[in-house]
Amino acid sequence: MSKDFNAIVSEYGPLLSRIASSYEANPHLQQELLQEISLAVWQSLKAFKGNSSLKTYILRVAHNKAVSHVAYHAKQPSSETYCEVENSQSSSTLSAIGNISNSGRQSPESELAKQSKVSLLVSAVRQLPVQSRQIVTMSMEGLGYQEIAEVCGISSTNVGVILNRAKKSLMEIINHE
Repeated sequence: MSKDFNAIVSEYGPLLSRIASSYEANPHLQQELLQEISLAVWQSLKAFKGNSSLKTYILRVAHNKAVSHVAYHAKQPSSETYCEVENSQSSSTLSAIGNISNSGRQSPESELAKQSKVSLLVSAVRQLPVQSRQIVTMSMEGLGYQEIAEVCGISSTNVGVILNRAKKSLMEIINHE
């Protein structure tokens, strides 16, 4: 592996953070998931053979870990103190999801509207089935159908079908909220 882990985390950290946010609503569990994903990426780097891009490989590891995390926590009894989902998104989570910054010096009202839209979209994505959530998240990250197919182990045609259905579901969810 030519890149060291610190360089990989520096380059792909925001991506991994967005993935964790798309799978987990609770900020504390988002951080836990992000740590699990980072550990999984670190442990799996020695197995990377270069058959795909590094980004595609990291996404596969991250999504597999996220699915395991969600499955594990779905089986756990909820704890009022730790697993309570906070209704208001923290600014750090929104910043990581939407890469929102004040560099454009937009008005506070437009920033709030933008954050609200990002929050609504992330909430809607979390309501999708796991496979649809994976595909939508990778599509939002700029991956093409073939790259998504490699990560998910399905055909690129199937990616297109699932993505189109997921987009329709997202529009229904957003229009009902």
